[in-house]
Amino acid sequence: MSIFYRFPGGLKKALTLSYDDGVEQDIRLMDILDQHGIRCTFNLNSGCWAAEGTTYPAGHIHRRMSASQVKALYANPNHEVAAHCLTHASLTELNPAQIAHEVLADRENLEEMFGGLVRGLAYPFGTYSDAVVEALKATGTAYARTVVSTNNFAIPQDWLRLHPTCHHNAPNLSQLCDRFLSDGAPFGSILFYLWGHSYEFEANDNWQVIEAFCEKMGGRDDIWYATNIEIVDYVNACRAVQSSADGRTLHNPTSTDVWADAFGKCVCVKAGETLRV
Repeated sequence: MSIFYRFPGGLKKALTLSYDDGVEQDIRLMDILDQHGIRCTFNLNSGCWAAEGTTYPAGHIHRRMSASQVKALYANPNHEVAAHCLTHASLTELNPAQIAHEVLADRENLEEMFGGLVRGLAYPFGTYSDAVVEALKATGTAYARTVVSTNNFAIPQDWLRLHPTCHHNAPNLSQLCDRFLSDGAPFGSILFYLWGHSYEFEANDNWQVIEAFCEKMGGRDDIWYATNIEIVDYVNACRAVQSSADGRTLHNPTSTDVWADAFGKCVCVKAGETLRV
């Protein structure tokens, strides 16, 4: 059987980013991303907003924003708002009830602020365990990002242990970008997933890292630029497609159009459609 699922429009590659904490430096980061058409998921702690009117002393790097600043910035429809737990607690130190509270209270606050659903999560401090994952399942969390770099572009298999490609400070970032851009992806689709904290660019005086990344990776017609939840939902739709024994009849039971390379032909299996290829 020769069927490889592709991203929307038949694209073979996708790029997504994930940045944490809701800090003032996200303002500059979002502007850079928007200039290059790159989309990001911002992971927020709704129990940690700064008081309205807060001013920080010179040299203070980790500058959380107030609720009004947060609402104004992350209403940008190009990007996704996800949870980062109410108080940025390390979930491995909590019991299941406390984990559920950290996740659900954060989601509830963010959903009230922005409308719609908040379905994703980034683990505070990157800490998680099998017990944490089991507790997350009861909260309806669609995905949870770790801080474990894969240094590859494989499509994730476990959304509650969602490992990124790398952090933006990875010494091999440029080489990974070059590998991704030159990869023909003949067998399936590939994903580049970058994560970090925008305050690190100020702390390390290296905004040029993300500027160079976006210059190289943005504005291309062979990459799907998507938020974390868009990647998750689309891949899940691909995985839900049913096929006949010979692989030439495909049924898409989902509400999402799905693209595939089927026996050397690029096809779109529309939502609810049964297609012979």
